[in-house]
Amino acid sequence: MESVLRLLADHGPAFGQALLLTWKLTALSFVAGFALGIVVAVASLLPLRPLRFVLIGYVEVFRNIPSVALLIFIVFALPDLQVVIDYEPSVILTLSLVCSAFTADYLRTGINTVAGGQVDAARSLGMSPMVIISSIVLPQALRSVVQPMTSLLIALMLSTALASQVPLPGRELTALVAKIANDSAAGISAFALAAAMYLASGLLIAWAGATLDRKVRILR
Repeated sequence: MESVLRLLADHGPAFGQALLLTWKLTALSFVAGFALGIVVAVASLLPLRPLRFVLIGYVEVFRNIPSVALLIFIVFALPDLQVVIDYEPSVILTLSLVCSAFTADYLRTGINTVAGGQVDAARSLGMSPMVIISSIVLPQALRSVVQPMTSLLIALMLSTALASQVPLPGRELTALVAKIANDSAAGISAFALAAAMYLASGLLIAWAGATLDRKVRILR
């Protein structure tokens, strides 16, 4: 306990900044990935077979490729193709692509829970496919995937540790712990403090997700 207090006295502001950067990377990646996932899920409902196959491939690729391999490709391989992306946007892009694939997959499951009779009734009223999707199908699908999306957000927050693999201007939690461990003998205390911050962040997200799920859950 004394070593943790000493660590906070020496590196408290640095841990605060690292936690804020972790939250920033999480929020930006989740918002971008969630929006892209909705687009992919909705587009896969369109009656265009070639597009559907492309989107299925997109989901399978980014859902199954290791995030660190994707980050290495973006940071080190894309420059050979004359595509240069800064380090922080590269981390956000990596996490967003992975998040979008899982979001699209979860939404597909949520869409399958919508009763077909509702869609048939909407068609009989003359609604266009896009109106049916945006007004009837998608709202219900979103309400049914709060819990898996909460788990995805927690996983995304933990995956921000990827940023420790590239030289960001700032340091997120894992990168800061690695630096402290290399520069001093306080590595164990630093790891324990970072683990507590990750745990507290995850519990906060889980609580918020459970609260939202109780409010919007569809009872069937």
